[in-house]
Amino acid sequence: MDEFEKVEKLRQRANVTYEEAKEALKQSEGDLLDAMIYLEGQGKTGSKGQTSRSTVYEEQTAYVDVRDAVESNKNKSERTIGQKIKYLCHLIWLKCKNNKFVVERKNEKIVSLPVWVLILALIVSFWTVGIVLIVGLFLDCRYEIVGPDSFNVVNNTLDKAGEVVDKVKDEFDKL
Repeated sequence: MDEFEKVEKLRQRANVTYEEAKEALKQSEGDLLDAMIYLEGQGKTGSKGQTSRSTVYEEQTAYVDVRDAVESNKNKSERTIGQKIKYLCHLIWLKCKNNKFVVERKNEKIVSLPVWVLILALIVSFWTVGIVLIVGLFLDCRYEIVGPDSFNVVNNTLDKAGEVVDKVKDEFDKL
């Protein structure tokens, strides 16, 4: 390989000017590898887009162990029935704690209590609380659940129950 070819090859590999490549070859007595080392020693070979490689081990902190990530996802999807029930109970508790059961009569608020109190009362004495709620409808009481969560379906059902009771009362008055 003649001198011109060596200079061109060195220019391509080291990304240096013709003069720098020629000087490096002159300093290294025509040896391409030595010329490259000479240019690296002067800091002339580094350029944007070039990367360096090393055989030295460095711990990579930005990477996640795939095996651990797969196991973690597997554990989330394979919850036991007890864990699912516990999670469901937690969600229900949050909804019951943050929302209120409101009883109104003629647009005047009579009672406002947390939904969990109503549920507890229904569990303890279903028939008594159920009868009291139905009698309340006949006494023009209206029920609503208010709070940060949306209970539109429940509130619509309670409104329809009130309308049905009003129709029954109207039919009874006509007799």
